[in-house]
Amino acid sequence: MAPKTLIPSPPRHRGPRDDDSAWTRLVDAVRDSGQYPTRPEAERITRIVLSALGGHVVGDERVDLARALPEEAARVVASQIPATRRLTAAEFVDSVAARVEGATPATARWDVSSVLSVLPPLIGDDLVTRILAQLPPGYALLFGRADLSPAS
Repeated sequence: MAPKTLIPSPPRHRGPRDDDSAWTRLVDAVRDSGQYPTRPEAERITRIVLSALGGHVVGDERVDLARALPEEAARVVASQIPATRRLTAAEFVDSVAARVEGATPATARWDVSSVLSVLPPLIGDDLVTRILAQLPPGYALLFGRADLSPAS
């Protein structure tokens, strides 16, 4: 009997179920990070924060961010019209607060951090660094990083 030759299997293409599972893992990570009581609440906050972020990340970073995210999250980011004015981190949090019923600046900061802090392991530190380079100072803390930029 001839020895068996191992033939590598063809690359696996992502199907709808793979993306659903990636989206579910993202939302579950946000739910854990933000300690949200229900999955639908974590999903709602994830969509709101990614939508806000989508308007502020532009160029190659926006394209790379969309590629790195699950398809559902990528659609949320990519569907946003680029902002005409760069918001400070505090203004960004306030913009999220305006989209979340009953939110305060403190709860909106929690929501933003709960979503953005789970992105680095998913999209990679290099992309996070590139995104932060195009945003005003203060966003690093929202991504769970120390803000080492010099004070202005």
